[in-house]
Amino acid sequence: MSRTRETLTAQVDDALLADLRRLAKQERRPIQALVKEAIEALIEQRRQSTAKPHVMSAYQTSHAYYAPLYKKLAE
Repeated sequence: MSRTRETLTAQVDDALLADLRRLAKQERRPIQALVKEAIEALIEQRRQSTAKPHVMSAYQTSHAYYAPLYKKLAE
């Protein structure tokens, strides 16, 4: 499978870039590889933190059903 690659330009502060360069040198990896890894990790983290529609639906149904019990427990 062939993927089209595009150029991404970003601005970061000097300290962050210095840390990135240091890490790339330490791991003997290109900066591009570290940036790609960081973007992939961020996207995956955000995907996992978003509740799935069927889970939210089940929660809302359960909450509506047990609302009177929750009120009593809170008193």
